Amino acid sequence: MTRVCIINAVGLTPELLKHAPRISALGESQPMQSPMPAVTCTSQATLLTGKSPREHGIVGNGWYFRETQEIRFWQQANSLVSGEKFYEGVETAKMFWWFNQSAPVKYSATPKPHYGCDGSKVFDILDHTNCDLVKRLGPFPFFSFWGPNAGLPSSKWIADATAIVMRENRPKLTMSYLPHLDYDFQRLPEHDPQRVAELDQCAGRIIDAANDIDAQVIVVSEYGLVPVQRPVHLNRYLREMGWLTVRHGPFGEMMMPGESAAFAVADHQLAHVYVRNPGMIDEVAKALQSVPGVARVARPVELELDHPRSGELIVLSEPDAWFTYYYWLEDSLAPDFARTVDIHRKPGYDPCELFMTSKVRAMSRLAQKKVGMRYKMDVIPLDAQLVRGSHGLHTPPEKGPLIVGRGELPDDMRDFKAYVQHLLA
Repeated sequence: MTRVCIINAVGLTPELLKHAPRISALGESQPMQSPMPAVTCTSQATLLTGKSPREHGIVGNGWYFRETQEIRFWQQANSLVSGEKFYEGVETAKMFWWFNQSAPVKYSATPKPHYGCDGSKVFDILDHTNCDLVKRLGPFPFFSFWGPNAGLPSSKWIADATAIVMRENRPKLTMSYLPHLDYDFQRLPEHDPQRVAELDQCAGRIIDAANDIDAQVIVVSEYGLVPVQRPVHLNRYLREMGWLTVRHGPFGEMMMPGESAAFAVADHQLAHVYVRNPGMIDEVAKALQSVPGVARVARPVELELDHPRSGELIVLSEPDAWFTYYYWLEDSLAPDFARTVDIHRKPGYDPCELFMTSKVRAMSRLAQKKVGMRYKMDVIPLDAQLVRGSHGLHTPPEKGPLIVGRGELPDDMRDFKAYVQHLLA
C-alpha cells in the first residue's frame, strides 16, 4: 500500500528552506503559485480541490454573508468548500487543516472551544482519532495557537499528535498543519532562521513516524510573508466618505454592513469591498484607488474571484502595506472586542492580536477569571504600526509558497490535487 503524509508548513519559502535540513532532505523543491488572496483558507481550498476561488467559493479567510448581513471569519465547516477534495474515498487522518468539521475523513482533530450561555469559553478540541490525544499529551495549547503568546508549543503539540495517530492508525493519507512560523514573521520584519529550525524539528517528528509506517512525505506551504510598514484603514476612509454606517452603543461603535453603502472586509493585503448600489461601483473604485497604500482596485473576475461571496470590488495593497479592519475614528469609540482576541466577532483579520498591551493587566484579568468574576481580556493594542509582516499578494517565487517532495512537482496549487492523487494511486 502506498501511504502519503502531507505537512503544511505555514510560511515556509524557497529562500528559507536552507534552514530546514529534515524537510530539504525529502526531495526536490519547487515554488508554487497560490490563488489570490494568498491566505490560509483560500490556499488550502485550492490545494484540496484543484480549483480556483471562483469555483470552490473560499474567497478569503472570511467574507460578507449577504443573507444574514454578517461578516464571518475562520469558519470551519467542510460544507463551505465546493468541489471534491483529494482525500475523499481515501482513509485519511486530517490533523488541524482548515475546513475539518464534518469532513469525510476517518480520523481528524481540530480546535473547537465550548461556549457557555453566560459568554464563558472553555478551550478544547474535536478529537476523532481514537487516540485520546488530550489525555496523552495534555490540553492543546490554545494560547500558543493564536494570540499574544502564539508560538512553538502549538506546532509541537500538533506534530506529536500527528505522530501518534500515524503510528497507531496507519492511515493511507495523513495531513498535518504546523502554524508557528507564521507568528513572529508577522510580529517582526526579519525572518529569524531559528523559527525555521524549530519548524524543521517539528516536521522531523512527523517524518520519523512516516518512516515507521512507510509513508512518503510531502511538505507544502500556503504563502510567504513579506515585511510591511504601512497599515491602511480602508473602512475609516469609506466612513469619512459617508458610505459606511455604524451604530453607537454601550459596547462601542458597531459597524452595520447591511446599512452601509460600501464597506471593506480586510484580509491581510487584500480586501473585498461590498457596494450595495451597483451604480456606485465605479465611484467607489475611483475613490479607493486614490488611497495611499492601495496598489490596485480590481473587479473580481480579473483575479478569479468572481463568486457570489466576493465583494463588488477587490482592493490590493502595495507590497509594504496591509489593510486593517478598523472603522472607528477615535480609539475611545472602538468596540469592546477590538481590544480582545476575538477572531469570530471582528469584521476583518486583526494581526494586532499577536501583541499585548500589558502582561500585568492580563494577569489581573486571569485572577478575575479564577475567582469566578466576569472579566474581559482587553489586552490587545490598537496600534496597527506594530505589525511588521503580512501576506495575501503574489510574491517573487523565492519568497512565496513551495512544495518539497519527489516526482514531478506542481508549480501551481491547482495542480496539487492531481499530484497527490497520482502518489496515492
